Amino acid sequence: MAACCASAMFAAPALAGSAGPGAPGAGDPYFPGYGNGGYDVSHYDLQLRYQPADDHLRGTATIVATATQDLTAFNLDFALTAKSVLVNGAPAQFSQNGLELTVTPPDTLPEGEMATFVVEYEGTPSAVDVNGFNPWVRTSDGALAIGQPEISSWWFPGNDHPRDKATYDVAVTVPDGTEVVSNGVNTRRSTLAGWTTWNWRNTEPTATYLAFMTIGQYEIVSKTGAFGQPFVTAYSDKLGPLAGPAKASIERTPEVLDFLSGLFGEYPVSAQGGVVPSEGLSFALENQTRPTYSHLFFQSAANVSVVVHENAHQWFGDSVSADTWRDIWLNEGFASYSEWLWSEAHGTGTAQELFDHYYGSHPADDPFWQVLPGDPGPDNVFHEAVYDRGAMALHALRTVVGDEAMIDITRTWAAERRHSTGTIEQFVELAEQKSGKQLDDVFNAWLFTPGKPAVNPATGVAASAARENAPAPPAVSEIDRAHELLHEH
Repeated sequence: MAACCASAMFAAPALAGSAGPGAPGAGDPYFPGYGNGGYDVSHYDLQLRYQPADDHLRGTATIVATATQDLTAFNLDFALTAKSVLVNGAPAQFSQNGLELTVTPPDTLPEGEMATFVVEYEGTPSAVDVNGFNPWVRTSDGALAIGQPEISSWWFPGNDHPRDKATYDVAVTVPDGTEVVSNGVNTRRSTLAGWTTWNWRNTEPTATYLAFMTIGQYEIVSKTGAFGQPFVTAYSDKLGPLAGPAKASIERTPEVLDFLSGLFGEYPVSAQGGVVPSEGLSFALENQTRPTYSHLFFQSAANVSVVVHENAHQWFGDSVSADTWRDIWLNEGFASYSEWLWSEAHGTGTAQELFDHYYGSHPADDPFWQVLPGDPGPDNVFHEAVYDRGAMALHALRTVVGDEAMIDITRTWAAERRHSTGTIEQFVELAEQKSGKQLDDVFNAWLFTPGKPAVNPATGVAASAARENAPAPPAVSEIDRAHELLHEH
């Protein structure tokens, strides 16, 4: 394994056989307060009522969980105001401080036993700042609950870390004539007394930040996509002239998924689609089953590169999530390299040509080379180096191990860690196992060493002066337009 890989630090577990409170964080080295310890969530049932006129949200969250220790108290990550909490049907004491909702059940929850937490709450999400931060977006016709690395705390209480994935039922009641889109499939829509309830069901384990909701005026279309699955799209009624290029991009999602499944193996979830709001969003996000794209991606032309990027995340980031936010390269490197592979398959630039372009576009003294994709730090989680140098790292690996081993590594990673998480160290170990090669040089050079890596056989790519000075491949224009916004989280 690569010698420079840093080890993550985790919160200490409770001693075996002892009862106590769960940890207030999951032990993420970049964001220690994210997530919680002491329990594991399997399902969220969210019953919400939202009024766009004043951004008022009222909800009941039923959380099905299993205690992972004898639990005397536990935390939920939540920013709105909790009105009551029941644990296994009995009233529980609770208090709130910032994003921590601390709950003390009337009885200790035994390790290994299922429990239910029911939280009644309400608030105005756009008015709730925590440490000067608020990811909720109120729009002229509704709201966007879309964000990374955090958003869920502004619309439901939960265990907000990618390690604790769950399935979801989301029912949102809004005034008639307002649309609601969430993950998975729309199982029911009903109207009563001027209000319409939209029911969405997401049946695969999903990280909290990848659960999303958008409310407003949308054209929603459901049809059959790749692999015979439901393909659900939603385009804001206010897109105007951008509706055409947006649809020309996102309606190619089934084609993109068919291509990506040929590289990475079986598509890991049971629905697909895309959403384009007309305001309030300046980036794209790989919400599970339903990537969401800013309208800005389509200002000058259609952009299939961003569709490839976000749908590659359904494998890398969604199904196989980063175990901690330090492991973000496993998400963004693969998604960015997928754009290169799409270009290679469609004759707009080979992966080698794209490597040469991006390698050559950053001189050795560019601060770009000082950000380490394998450990970028909490302030650089979405830095362009994580994306572009991250893609270069995968191309370097491919050059060292060969195409056959690269496909084996990638498909094995996606299959063995489906609906789970992974670390960079685990990926390095798998790559060495599958290739039969010692890969310290390539991983250390591209992920963990400051400065511009030398291009030679030891680090994976031998670039010629002719290639370095060649014109940019046609794909660069579209990829650059995509990446300008992808770094805007």
